[in-house]
Amino acid sequence: MVLSRQPVPSFVQLAAHPLRWQLLTTLSGGDYRVREMATLVGEPQNLISYHLRLLRDGGLVRATRSSFDGRDSYYHLDLDRCTQMLAGTGTALHPALVLNPAPPPFDPTPPIAVLFVCTGNSARSAIAEALLRQHTGGRVDAISAGTHPKPGMHPNAVRVLREEFGIDIAGQHPRHLDTLADRRFDAVITLCDKAREACPEFGDDTRWIHWSIADPAAPGDADEDTYPTFQATAAEIDTRIRYLLPILTTEPRIRSVR
Repeated sequence: MVLSRQPVPSFVQLAAHPLRWQLLTTLSGGDYRVREMATLVGEPQNLISYHLRLLRDGGLVRATRSSFDGRDSYYHLDLDRCTQMLAGTGTALHPALVLNPAPPPFDPTPPIAVLFVCTGNSARSAIAEALLRQHTGGRVDAISAGTHPKPGMHPNAVRVLREEFGIDIAGQHPRHLDTLADRRFDAVITLCDKAREACPEFGDDTRWIHWSIADPAAPGDADEDTYPTFQATAAEIDTRIRYLLPILTTEPRIRSVR
């Protein structure tokens, strides 16, 4: 009896190519532009763009237009989609190969200091700081700052953290990045393309990570109109925080290209 040929799972088809696998592992460390990935992997930009398009079409990678230079795009892994496709790959091989969604225990020793940076420190970086503190039960020294801080927290940032996550930052005020110049951080995470370009160096031992996340506050719009965007932004940051935890205690495989 000849067995029927089984289709190769999509994740295997996409990730098995050596260059695409290298691109996926590169993006596991943060968001990058095409020219940066070309530098990191040592391949021509047109070849990188071709394989990124295949990864995008397959749902493993997403792209966002840069808020610093609208002609550029940042690419990042769709981590939840990768998890789903990996789970499907396991069960396609054997029904007992079920991906365990339980996160590994997180207990950093020595303590870890993480800085989140955006432009105004009134929404994205403040949300990230609050969510990292919540996810780690305060075991991480999380702090946030802005390159050009706003006068106060955005009302929708306060609201979304209170209503969706039970966190109160009503008494918190935006902080200027310059006030932290003498601090040492294990990781600096920029959530704004403009802030990435303006953020100073914090030493060679600091892990640099960039998350290209658009500002949820639309100028001129009422707070009620932009609240759904804040909900989506907070949900994305929360997902990224959950996947960040396991790599905070590992050595970075890739140094950021800035």
